[in-house]
Amino acid sequence: MNLQQRLSASPGASIPDLPPGVLDRTFIIVPAYNEGPALGDVLSELRKRFSNVVVVNDGSTDETASVAKLGATYTLTHVINRGQGAAIQTGLEFALLKGADYVVTFDADGQHDVDDIPRLLRPIVAGRCEIALGSRFLGEAPNLPWSRRVLLIAAVWFTRIVNGVKLTDAHNGLRAFSRAAAERIKIRQDRMAHASEIIDLIKSTGMRFEEVPVRVRYTEYSLAKGQSPRGAFRIAFHYLIGRLVD
Repeated sequence: MNLQQRLSASPGASIPDLPPGVLDRTFIIVPAYNEGPALGDVLSELRKRFSNVVVVNDGSTDETASVAKLGATYTLTHVINRGQGAAIQTGLEFALLKGADYVVTFDADGQHDVDDIPRLLRPIVAGRCEIALGSRFLGEAPNLPWSRRVLLIAAVWFTRIVNGVKLTDAHNGLRAFSRAAAERIKIRQDRMAHASEIIDLIKSTGMRFEEVPVRVRYTEYSLAKGQSPRGAFRIAFHYLIGRLVD
């Protein structure tokens, strides 16, 4: 992506126009585990723009299920907590069964901006790529603590070293897929290592991708839900073990 493309797609720019009907054919997948405090506001914003919002309640023990039923178009439930990777795979399969032409993954903790979704869809609709990956480092990350920044940059370099894919943001939950790409995504890593697995799939399948500047908002709530250094190490360990098994 050159400088002009970055500026035109930046979070501060106007929301790109899309052909009629694209948003109606887009399914938003929201994996949620004990996200009751934030989920209602997230769903309210999504439903203003999108008619197909799918919450995958991943074995939550709080009010996530009731909030999802009130605000989402569809609510799917894992009886036990399987992990975000498994929740996303469940959502992808459901969206494809319902006839989705485009699928977007969107976090339940309020970090993502609904206005960024059309920006992710634009390069896919234009035929430039099959997968669009949000990047906070090309866009904005207000209130990002330095310790979290270090972890995220380490993840970027880990990804470049392990599978050779050059990204600026390796673990951003805001992504968009064409239908053809979604059909090829088969997530086997149930928990957070799925983010690296998706990048592996991009490389192994040769699917075209593009990074798009997005805005990730850090709040006290979202930071409390985020990964610790120990958690990041565990994710890397599970990912590497998964690669060895393959």
